[in-house]
Amino acid sequence: MSKDAVDTAGAASRTGATQSPADAGDAGYSKGLKARHVNMIAIGGAIGTGLFLGAGGRLRDAGPALAVAYLICGAFAFFVVRALGELVLYRPSSGSFVSYAREFLGEKGAYVAGWMYFLNWSTTGIADITAIALYTHYWSFFTDIPQWVLALIALAVVLAVNLISVKIFGEMEFWFAIIKVATLVGFMLIGIFLLATQHEVGGHTPGPGLVTDHGGLLPHGMMPVVLVMQGVIFAYAALELVGVAAGETEEPEKVVPRAVNSIMWRVGVFYVGSVVLLALLLPGSVYTADQSPFVTVLSKIGVPAAGDVMNLVVLTAAMSSLNSGLYSTGRILRSMAMAGSAPRFTAKMNRSQVPYGGILLTCAVCVLGVVLNYLMPSQAFEIVLNVASLGIISTWVIIMICHLVFVRRAKEGLVTRPSFRLRGSPVTEIVTIAFLLAVLGLMWNDPEVGRKTLLLVPLIAVLLVAGWFGVRRRVTKTQDEELSGFTK
Repeated sequence: MSKDAVDTAGAASRTGATQSPADAGDAGYSKGLKARHVNMIAIGGAIGTGLFLGAGGRLRDAGPALAVAYLICGAFAFFVVRALGELVLYRPSSGSFVSYAREFLGEKGAYVAGWMYFLNWSTTGIADITAIALYTHYWSFFTDIPQWVLALIALAVVLAVNLISVKIFGEMEFWFAIIKVATLVGFMLIGIFLLATQHEVGGHTPGPGLVTDHGGLLPHGMMPVVLVMQGVIFAYAALELVGVAAGETEEPEKVVPRAVNSIMWRVGVFYVGSVVLLALLLPGSVYTADQSPFVTVLSKIGVPAAGDVMNLVVLTAAMSSLNSGLYSTGRILRSMAMAGSAPRFTAKMNRSQVPYGGILLTCAVCVLGVVLNYLMPSQAFEIVLNVASLGIISTWVIIMICHLVFVRRAKEGLVTRPSFRLRGSPVTEIVTIAFLLAVLGLMWNDPEVGRKTLLLVPLIAVLLVAGWFGVRRRVTKTQDEELSGFTK
């Protein structure tokens, strides 16, 4: 059966129905996520270790202009999530952008989108369990426990939470987000007080003078700011979780627009606001990559146990990321399995309506991360973090391409756009795609890490092509079965 025939049948069914047919992978889920869960998942996706830990090294390398980098990348991240939000309101799906790629780009598009997203989260999961082990070693009580053992324990705990029910996942993310937001708000209040009172911080008087007297906005030139863009983009990874979570909430048409619209001001306040405060409280040269910039500031003013508190927060952020990764890949892989492009067992669900097959597959890759922690504990984090960046950039590009096709079909009268829309199409999508590809290309200027990461692209492409030839018969068979269902 040709792809054109399947598309024609699908279009015909939409014409005679009030809405698009549901993705086969959407069947069987509970609607256990409440509005507060989805809102906090959106917050959790916008705030993670990229800010709590990564901002220190980036501020040292790029200077105060890092705030501008966060703002620019945050704006493009918002465009991506807004486009995804529009697609969600058109047709909520736990398969999210993989389901939309299947509809608008065909099964090959869905296949690439799904496996690149799996690459992103499985490698991010390795980074997360590595980070959790490193953060736990901060306390002397855990120092003698091998890093790989702590990584394995963290994986087992989060796996158990994910397998129980989606409601437990939602609750865990809700409280993780509460901790992160409360910490940031507390720090920002302290920072504003220090700034307003001109209270000395580590021998420096807070204020604009710390910027002007230490090289200005670009103390090391423009190139360091450009090079940190990749890390800044990665800091926003997980924002797309809103689209996946929408498939398991009762009223996505009410919940999703609120969650998506709130992302922009959260980026402005928490990321840009925090970095501006950090730059005004201490010179960029004081911050380091191996210590949270918030700990650096608080320790300079003698706050007791600042390191312990912030270490607990970054530990929470890493647990939250691992939790989200298992949740989202489980749903994405199930959508793919129902279409024939992922192993059949990843379509299986337990009694709690959780797709445990996909979650276990992601965990299996994370176990490889435990082995990596055993063999190369000092290099594990850096290796997988850069591979994950390839996955998230490709995912965001595919979301924007799907939206372009969706808008074009809406103009042809084949689909109806909801009132909640990404404005400025097609310019917004094209500019966003160009920006994301530029960030990817600029990684070549970093010979130590970025260039080696880009050299993996041909290998990943070969694996994807080989994988497609391995599953295409099953995909075609599934399409034929769906078409026969349309014609009965």
